[in-house]
Amino acid sequence: MADILIIDDEKAIRKTLTEILSFEGYKIEEAADGEDGLKKFKDKTYDVVLCDIKMPKIDGIEFLEKAGELNSDVPIIMISGHGNIETAVEAVKKGAYDYISKPPDLNRLLITIRNAMDRSSLVTETKVLKRKVGKVQEMIGESSPMKKIRDTIEKVAPTEARILVTGENGVGKELVARWIHEKSNRAGGPLIEVNCAAIPSELIESELFGHEKGSFTSAIKQRIGKFEQANGGTLFLDEIGDMSPNAQAKVLRALQEGKITRVGADKDINVDVRVIAATNKDLLKEVDAKTFRLDLYHRLSVILIHVPSLNDRKDDIPLLIDQFLEDICTDYGTSKKNIDTDAIKLLQQYNWTGNIRELRNVIERLVILSGKSISSEDVKNYVLPK
Repeated sequence: MADILIIDDEKAIRKTLTEILSFEGYKIEEAADGEDGLKKFKDKTYDVVLCDIKMPKIDGIEFLEKAGELNSDVPIIMISGHGNIETAVEAVKKGAYDYISKPPDLNRLLITIRNAMDRSSLVTETKVLKRKVGKVQEMIGESSPMKKIRDTIEKVAPTEARILVTGENGVGKELVARWIHEKSNRAGGPLIEVNCAAIPSELIESELFGHEKGSFTSAIKQRIGKFEQANGGTLFLDEIGDMSPNAQAKVLRALQEGKITRVGADKDINVDVRVIAATNKDLLKEVDAKTFRLDLYHRLSVILIHVPSLNDRKDDIPLLIDQFLEDICTDYGTSKKNIDTDAIKLLQQYNWTGNIRELRNVIERLVILSGKSISSEDVKNYVLPK
């Protein structure tokens, strides 16, 4: 059920509009002047606002300007019995969705409201899609470790050096890889990501190098592997510590010679790929345990970048919270929620075993379960262990 706010100093107009729109299935709230309307607008996100122009305290045009500063995505339809073409033009220039004269034509009013809601939905969907397919997400944080990572990326990204990114699960190793690619000379090429831990060992070679039709039982057609797909760009091998020994040998050859061979084929294929690898394991310990090749480790670790845990950069938590609140509320099509200072302090004291991924999940939980703003009580109830 859509929420509509009606702002008009004439009680009879408010009553009439409320009866009509309630009958159409809308949930209505009223405000007797622009000041009261602005207060309600601050406290709640409405789907549409109907606003008179001539009102005491704050008139419709002033309300329009202030509401636009608070949330420009909510469509505001101006209604006035004293209007003329100049007033209508001014209202639209100030950000009004449409202008309707009093007494409003019922059919036109209902059509305008429906169109305004459709437009609002499209705006929200477009924002979400742009964020998902747009530029790489920012690396958030002003702590010393994060500044060091950004400086390192600036230096190494334009080179062809292979890079090994280390750190616990959930710290954002894949984001580091994306930024290296984005700032490299290969940014115009593909960035292909492979999670080595998610692929069964018997399929990892086919995934990386491809296979020919009939090379094994289920090979019903030729497959192009990730190395070929990444030609001219960057290949990100996530969780490389979980790669099988046989696949490690073939990756080593690809790095040494710039050539791969599809499973079931005899012909070599030249590939021009920059490899960035990541792991949450200590690969030198894996070398000692004979589960990872020392020569492959040296090939991959020309540059080492360690991403610290969230517990080691707690000064960045307020910045991360602010960004997550904006992203999550945009996804849900709601206004960005505020969070109390005491709530942020509690979250800074929390032990983040899941790192940034866990923090984002917690903020999403708080957005869903909290009221108009997120308080320290919400953190105690929904985050901290009982």
